[in-house]
Amino acid sequence: MLSVSQPDEVLVGHFALLLSRRVRHFACPLMKLVKRHTLSVFVGDESGMINRIAGVFARRGYNIESLAVGLNKDKALFTIVVSGTEKILKQVVEQLNKLVNVIKVEDLSKEPLVERELMLVKLNVDPDKLPEVMGLVQIYRAKVVDLLDSALTIQVTGDPGKMAAVLMNLSKFGIKEIARTGKVILL
Repeated sequence: MLSVSQPDEVLVGHFALLLSRRVRHFACPLMKLVKRHTLSVFVGDESGMINRIAGVFARRGYNIESLAVGLNKDKALFTIVVSGTEKILKQVVEQLNKLVNVIKVEDLSKEPLVERELMLVKLNVDPDKLPEVMGLVQIYRAKVVDLLDSALTIQVTGDPGKMAAVLMNLSKFGIKEIARTGKVILL
């Protein structure tokens, strides 16, 4: 896995190979413009809205990295994480605003906000490594939600950086499965 110097930088397509530590300074200038953006899309609750919103991204070949939906009476709030340049973001926002029942679209990337994800990680557990795993569980304030003879399932909540750190530290124990929610936010 390649690492990047800024958490908001994104590995995109074949340019990812250019971002190794040795050749990072030769990377395409466009890569410096690609950032991760968090969009808040407030809509009137109507069946099919998620398909129409996803269609805006699909028609242009943009990937949704994370999608979380919250319902409140007759309204819905979509929190969408997408990567791209400012130009791409502007196009997406314009297209989302054209959809029927879209009330408001905001880029929250520069706003001070609280963001969290939930992740479940199932590990292979060697009994003599269990104390080390439990030490990491405690360090990251995670929870053991299931313990079997051959597997341990851990629940972790936090920001995307914490999730990456947890995975990096747990990978040496043999990760069997990972499930993650989309990012949820509060301003």
